[in-house]
Amino acid sequence: MSRVLSSLFVEQLTVIDCAYLDAQRGVVGESWIVDIELRGELDAQSMVLDFGEVKKRLKRALDDSADHTLIVPRRHAGLSVHEAGGRVDLEFRGPAAGAIEHSSPAIAVTLLDAESVTAEALTAHLKPVLAAVVPANVAELVLNLRSEAISGPYYHYTHGLKKHAGHCQRIAHGHRSRIEILVDGVRDAALEAEQAARWADIYLGTREDRVSTANARQRYEYTSAEGAFAMELPAERCDLLETDTTVECIADHLAGLAAAARPGRDIAVRAYEGVMKGAIARRLR
Repeated sequence: MSRVLSSLFVEQLTVIDCAYLDAQRGVVGESWIVDIELRGELDAQSMVLDFGEVKKRLKRALDDSADHTLIVPRRHAGLSVHEAGGRVDLEFRGPAAGAIEHSSPAIAVTLLDAESVTAEALTAHLKPVLAAVVPANVAELVLNLRSEAISGPYYHYTHGLKKHAGHCQRIAHGHRSRIEILVDGVRDAALEAEQAARWADIYLGTREDRVSTANARQRYEYTSAEGAFAMELPAERCDLLETDTTVECIADHLAGLAAAARPGRDIAVRAYEGVMKGAIARRLR
């Protein structure tokens, strides 16, 4: 008698908001949507796994692994990494990106056994993590990481929020985010495209956290609840905000830029923080 397996799927179980190191692009903010499928025999409830347990077990495992971390390709030739005392200190040199230095508690870094960071490499890293938290009746786990389909402009940004009580305090996590700029109630495609180009693969720093601007580089340091963090990278890959870099402050910053570019007009900016969430800021004439 053949074995019967059922499949349970959850689309967009969660979003992994993270950053990763890339030889060409530098430090890249990313938002990967997570879809999962569990294949196995039915349990005593006639289920593969209760949906509530799927969200509880698998989402928690993802939140405690790659989400809100800096993902580092351990086998990249330009990587130098030192692990000691619960901390990770690294320097990453790529042919185009310029040197990037990062120092943090180990919990804020995902060391990937790969030469480069891709959705496929991260999927291979995460599958055993998720397989460890599902019950024995689950015979196979299918994991898919995908990017949000965005028809208009978007940018990749990396930042850290030292005042945040959760994982956002980590100095190098990020997002792939759409942007909408409305001038007198109508989207301004030119302004959106300009801003997306300006913030392609950008690190957004807060002025009070910047400790050095020497040698055409910027260094940011702070201590938060998880410990001491530091990030240094080429100045051309940074933009500075006078405020914190919460999405509310980012939206307000972008509204100010749009108002300066379109004086005497009503401005509304919808700034996204990853997928399907963000903040709105307005400047009224």
